[in-house]
Amino acid sequence: MERDVVVAGWSQITQPKQIEKPAKDPMGLMVQASLSAAQKLADPTALTRIDGVMVVRSLSAHYPNPAAELASLIKASPKFTHVSKIGGNSPQTLVNKAAAMIARNELDSVLVVGAEAYVQRSKNFQQEESALLRGIPKDYPGNDITGSTRFENLYGIEHPMQGFPLFETALWAASGMDLPAYLHKIGSMWSSFSKVAAAHPHSWSKENKTPEQIITQGPHNRPIAFPYTKFMNSFVTVDQGAAVILMSRGAAKKHHKPSQQTVYFLGGGYSEDSQRFMIEKSDFTASPPLESAVKKTLDRSGLSLSDIDCFDLYSCFPCAVSIAKKMIGIDDKDSRPLTLTGGLGFFGGPGNNYNLHAIATLAGLIALGKQKTGLVTALGWFMHKHAAGIYSSTPPKNTLETIDLEDQKNYLTGPPPVEIDDHPAGVGTIETYTIVHAKDQSPSYAVLYGRTARGHRFIAQTLSDPEVFQQLSSQSMVGESVTLRFDRERKLTLALF
Repeated sequence: MERDVVVAGWSQITQPKQIEKPAKDPMGLMVQASLSAAQKLADPTALTRIDGVMVVRSLSAHYPNPAAELASLIKASPKFTHVSKIGGNSPQTLVNKAAAMIARNELDSVLVVGAEAYVQRSKNFQQEESALLRGIPKDYPGNDITGSTRFENLYGIEHPMQGFPLFETALWAASGMDLPAYLHKIGSMWSSFSKVAAAHPHSWSKENKTPEQIITQGPHNRPIAFPYTKFMNSFVTVDQGAAVILMSRGAAKKHHKPSQQTVYFLGGGYSEDSQRFMIEKSDFTASPPLESAVKKTLDRSGLSLSDIDCFDLYSCFPCAVSIAKKMIGIDDKDSRPLTLTGGLGFFGGPGNNYNLHAIATLAGLIALGKQKTGLVTALGWFMHKHAAGIYSSTPPKNTLETIDLEDQKNYLTGPPPVEIDDHPAGVGTIETYTIVHAKDQSPSYAVLYGRTARGHRFIAQTLSDPEVFQQLSSQSMVGESVTLRFDRERKLTLALF
């Protein structure tokens, strides 16, 4: 009981776009979030005596040793420091690790913190189409810096805004709905997310958007990659930070404020897809590692899905929420909240760190008695890495001592990667596709993922033909046949209808 894990402090920081004083960088926001989280403790100076500091790696700015630098700035001397890898799963993954270390009595208190500062306030800054990884140095050693293969990059699939639409097109085809009806369905879901963000004190966007505003293309809502408009994309150019302080139940008793409901961490899980890249995936409408991470979390907490009162499903794009609902088993008629913040498109999508805002939001709701038990999910890259966690006002039933160790040994799940044909010829069958648009809203190129007659994966571009773009964007071409031919001049495979 004394080694149960408690969320003893939490905070969120949003630095407005328009600001008179000098703007804080990510480290400055992390300091502010850490100090603010400590204000939830009966003795805020306990932050200086924290045992562990875990930092969500910033993608907007580089720090050689961010955990040690932060510890120095908050005047702490932790015996353990750690920085995450790259991926939106990082905050919950760190919480899982910290909780297990507390349960094993290796640490008694841990600060988990992260922040991003993407807003460019200089009048002369050069806007980037995708600034997500601008803070990662060129000599970064990890292999987690990319979510797609070089082969996919040749065809124009590299960034999240190009890759996630592939999942959505496949979901549209599986729905059996015509495009207007399908878009209205996901637009309605996204509209409900915008309402939550509009009421959240730390959200970036306070505008309640209608489904029509979200799905209708226009000067302020240009098409990015079919079937997504700008308002269906994660909004990364924000300045936001968040922090949580985890403690053993014994330590937390010394710092608990009677006015707050105790927030317990009941369990977490982590899984990765054996089919790491999109080119390797056999099903663009499913995510075995998401299902696995949530199952581990429920099993470890001793709860069933019916025991959960609310969710914050990682919401970088609508398809991520739809696939999460499918894999977890949340029905369309389920009235439980799917987001507590409003999601990455409206609350803000601060690089690696969005999920920590979801955790802090849930902790605050539980402390105030507005929610009892909630489940959060987090994903990295293109549905590759998944983490989940359950937080509650009810003490845990099980120990968390080995959850991180178990996941280190057993983290891969799902079928093996599909075989790839990088020089296909003959007839192929389309499995999914997207049309990437230029900034002037015109179609730039279309990319198809499919199977050859032998069942191997192919990637192809279409001809830059307005009729082809119109055909792909008006009716589902998933399941249709194309003729594959290698274009030696462009050094790409072309799909001919």
